[in-house]
Amino acid sequence: MAAKKTDPVAKSSKAHIIYKTSDGKRVPGASTIAGMLEKRGLYNWHNQMGLQGIDTRKHVDNLARIGTCAHLMISSEWKGEGADLSEFTPQEIDRAENSLISYWNWEKGHNIKPIMVEAPLVDDEYGYGGTLDCYGMVDGFPTLLDLKTSKGIFDEHIIQLAAYYHLLLRRDEPVEGVRILRVGRDESEGFEDHVIDLEDLVPYSKVFFLLLEIYKLQKVIKKKGA
Repeated sequence: MAAKKTDPVAKSSKAHIIYKTSDGKRVPGASTIAGMLEKRGLYNWHNQMGLQGIDTRKHVDNLARIGTCAHLMISSEWKGEGADLSEFTPQEIDRAENSLISYWNWEKGHNIKPIMVEAPLVDDEYGYGGTLDCYGMVDGFPTLLDLKTSKGIFDEHIIQLAAYYHLLLRRDEPVEGVRILRVGRDESEGFEDHVIDLEDLVPYSKVFFLLLEIYKLQKVIKKKGA
């Protein structure tokens, strides 16, 4: 099935996507808003890594590149085209292939018909944007799919997904299923197909819009203090 044409509301670079409303106003991305949650677990992790003499910034950058490579591989599968991996090292590609293999194993048991892949959308009224990994038919049901290459699934991920869900609803797109595919970068990280009941998204949606309001208020305070 051919992918739907997405709204011309975002300009992208390799590093970042800039979301703009239809009247040209720049707005934050859902990942930025969801990322406002305090990550208490990271403090202990940074401390432990530091004690081992590991540069956490370099370590995180390396993992992020592997995750980006894995996303590119899998999204290319959905688009039905080859992935340009020229910017990645052989070592990064090798590790990312673990994620791709995990996805292939999952896909064997499902019927996937992508409609939108890596689709940037913006909500003019609420003032935020987001780029969907994949929206399409999964086993006959209109489904929002999100890829994660993390070691686990965290509240931040579900809050972000709730924001994407609302972006689809604002376009009158039917959504009957929401799921996160956590594709680990090696065997120790494993694979997880996390299906989320639509009713369970409600509190996460509320948290997202509260965070969005805080973000906007912080902008006002900063502007007045300038």
